[in-house]
Amino acid sequence: MTRNEIIEKVNSLLSEEFEVDSTLFNPDANIRETLSLDSLSLVDLVAIIQQTYKIKIPVAELKNIHTFTDLYDYIESHLPNNE
Repeated sequence: MTRNEIIEKVNSLLSEEFEVDSTLFNPDANIRETLSLDSLSLVDLVAIIQQTYKIKIPVAELKNIHTFTDLYDYIESHLPNNE
């Protein structure tokens, strides 16, 4: 899976789940602010990513994911065999 495929899929999933226009997903934008996430919806975001990509995002790691780029990087670096 290429970086662009990851970005497109993540943006599509998040846009649909949180009903936010994906054109607002600037790579350097803060995810929590852009998606208006509270702690409960942050759990939803993690669940979507874990279910879609079959990767775990531990709470300690989640604290380091602030921007969309951080999220894309995390997914890309944790994909099994970079499918």
